Amino acid sequence: MDWSIAQAKQQFSEVVRLTAEEPQAIYNRSTPVAMMIAADEFEQFRQWKERQAGNPLVDSLAHLRAGLVAAGFDGIELEPRPTEGRPNAFEQMLDDEYGLAPTPAAAAVRKARARGTR
Repeated sequence: MDWSIAQAKQQFSEVVRLTAEEPQAIYNRSTPVAMMIAADEFEQFRQWKERQAGNPLVDSLAHLRAGLVAAGFDGIELEPRPTEGRPNAFEQMLDDEYGLAPTPAAAAVRKARARGTR
């Protein structure tokens, strides 16, 4: 049932009684401002909200990993990735398109020439 704020104030005990049957909407000038729901419905909502907290993708992957470990698959062995000397496709594309990138020293000399200071 829908109530105005004034009606809800005047008949508060009735609003609370009807809340056990169905949620009660309270309006202020045709705009919904509050909903009264039964305590058990609120508890269900609170529990649902707690389950929704966190990152669902991360939680799903963690659950999948736990299932794999329980089945005897404890991971894939990977070699560590080298951090230095790895080819960089973006740099290679730029070098192919614009020529080799200048060294930092050459760039500093060009900048100094542009300013007139050598």
